[in-house]
Amino acid sequence: MQTDARVGRMMEGVHGGGSGANRKYTTVLCSQQKQQSYGLQRQPQFDAIQHLLAGGIAGAVSKTCTAPLARLTILFQVRGMHSDVATLRKASIWREISRILYEEGFRAFWKGNLVTIAHRLPYSSISFYAYEHYKNMMQSIIASRDHKEYISSDVLVKLVSGGLSGITAASITYPLDLVRTRLAAQTNIMYYRGIFDALSSICRDEGSRGLYKGLGATLLGVGPSIAISFTVYETLRARWQLQRPYDSSVLISLACGSISGIASSTMTFPLDLVRRRMQLEGAAGKARVYKSGLIGAFGHIIHSEGFRGLYRGILAEYFKVVPSVGIVFMTYETVKSLLSAGD
Repeated sequence: MQTDARVGRMMEGVHGGGSGANRKYTTVLCSQQKQQSYGLQRQPQFDAIQHLLAGGIAGAVSKTCTAPLARLTILFQVRGMHSDVATLRKASIWREISRILYEEGFRAFWKGNLVTIAHRLPYSSISFYAYEHYKNMMQSIIASRDHKEYISSDVLVKLVSGGLSGITAASITYPLDLVRTRLAAQTNIMYYRGIFDALSSICRDEGSRGLYKGLGATLLGVGPSIAISFTVYETLRARWQLQRPYDSSVLISLACGSISGIASSTMTFPLDLVRRRMQLEGAAGKARVYKSGLIGAFGHIIHSEGFRGLYRGILAEYFKVVPSVGIVFMTYETVKSLLSAGD
């Protein structure tokens, strides 16, 4: 989810110059609706569908390429739930990679990736259209304000609309995110055989509410993640363009997107770790570890594992950020070019 936020900012930075033209084009279409042909009237919607399709494919490709690092992150995040301190001290990325290869096989690096891809398209679709809905709603609310406040209002609209759209998309698609965590966290013992088996088993054993364990931590992380990504990206991009105005916009977006991703991950990683652990509460009949909610989970982790326990797996997360942003950008541009060429 963090990746979606920073990729959205990055794409807007590269293609932001055309937003005004798009708005003018849409206005002309509306004012000349009776004179224009049916196919021309559908063009803006088709452009939106192209953007959504390209973003969905780019996200799926990126998540597939970085799936091994994503699974390593999850395995480290949830390891402290049922492991003693001595075992935790011996953990390292290379040791975990060797264990997966030896005990589970090479394909195990992509455990849970299918549900990640299945989660990607509905999440992107809901987020995309929810963002437009919230943005239009907020713009209509502040439309009567003085024009001098337009710039600050525009930034506020983007921040709030991004946060609300992220919360909406995360809430609706959350069961798939929970299933992804449970499939990826399986090691030698396979208690879920796939997506549908996991969904039915959770509903049977834990009730429908079991599909929403950890939702609170997820929703709490959406706003800060978007705000941090937005602020860091825009600040770095503005300073870079001021000092080096002739640098490639692609290079600027990739660099600023990567740095904003690292900053966002660093600040919100403890919430993400708690979310993953709460998603695994009661899985396969195991005893619950965190019985006093979100605050209690933070306290339990700090008491039993120390403050460093909140950042277990952060190194694998860092390794994932830069290639993830780069792959998304390159795939997005390639797919968009192919779709445009086919028009």
